[in-house]
Amino acid sequence: EEVNKFTKDLEDKKNKIAQNDADVAQIKENIAQIEGQIKGLEQETEALQKEIDKSNEEIEQKSKESKELFQYLQISKGNTAYLEYIFGAESVTDMIYRMSVVEQLTAYNDKIMKELQELIEKNKARKEDLAKKKEELNKLTEQLEEEKEKINAETNTIKSMMPGIEEQLKAAQGNLKYYKDLGCGATEDIQVCQVRIDRQRAQSSSSGGGSIPLPPSVSGFYTPMENGYVTQEYRGYPGHMGMDFSSYNKTEPIYPIAAGVVFYIGYDACTNSWCPYGCNGRAKMIKIRHNVGGTYIYSTYGHLSNFGNVSVGTLVTPDTVIGYMGTTGCSTGSHLHMEITSCDWNYGGGCTSSQYNRSTINPRRYISFPSGLRQSWSGR
Repeated sequence: EEVNKFTKDLEDKKNKIAQNDADVAQIKENIAQIEGQIKGLEQETEALQKEIDKSNEEIEQKSKESKELFQYLQISKGNTAYLEYIFGAESVTDMIYRMSVVEQLTAYNDKIMKELQELIEKNKARKEDLAKKKEELNKLTEQLEEEKEKINAETNTIKSMMPGIEEQLKAAQGNLKYYKDLGCGATEDIQVCQVRIDRQRAQSSSSGGGSIPLPPSVSGFYTPMENGYVTQEYRGYPGHMGMDFSSYNKTEPIYPIAAGVVFYIGYDACTNSWCPYGCNGRAKMIKIRHNVGGTYIYSTYGHLSNFGNVSVGTLVTPDTVIGYMGTTGCSTGSHLHMEITSCDWNYGGGCTSSQYNRSTINPRRYISFPSGLRQSWSGR
């Protein structure tokens, strides 16, 4: 059921990414069309401005001509100017003709200036309309850009989740095959089955191909470091499934909390889908399987700077150095993140990732740490 769930989840996310890509492509096409319209508006606005400038120049010229003609017409009505003008005319008829021409030219110029002024006002109104339209198109472009960013952000979030889902799917498929091959019954609890098979193998002195040997029975629990203090409690914030510790020695040696067998060495699979603060993982980590009264529990040690001289299947005691405190992965400073769970979602761990999240145990159940934060201890 978990395998089918992960498979469907992965397929849904791939389909969503494909749809998002199509939506982004359409938005880009719409933006390109709008940008083309904006460019056209800018060109039309530029042409209108040239017409306005040209009309203003013509109005200025006609105004100058009309002013000169009008001044002449006014002066010509005075006696002195009339007499001066009369001396220049060949006859009274010539003088009347000249004055009539002046009046007609002035009226014509007034008509032309009025038409040019109307054209200017019309062009200005059109220019304002174009500016308003351009502003609307710019706002639409901004909205489309925001929508595109939202879709891209959603796609990036989905993509950041997919490696985690793919890894969980792979682990779930591996666990499914592992327990079928192990011979667990259809109604048998897989944890009980695992312990039963491990005991049978131990009695027959056969570890089986690539299997983890039966861990020794736990005789007591210890702190994971010689000197340290608590920096974060169990479930101290959403998604924090263990406790955090640090030490004044930022490369403090890390020890198992009890005797057991190294179950996993590698890096966490933390991705943006479930990492705190949306950061990526790749923290160095070790997992150890412990036998507590015939039941397995698992302890996890994360953010290590380096691993100790151990490998998967190594029997360890509380005195075995399994690594050194560090700040690898999603970390803001050198510390140890430790979890205790009743199962593990890695291959052969007996549960899926969702079950793993529900299987966490408060480390204080087994280990006596100082009650408050940053209250140091010495010795184990």
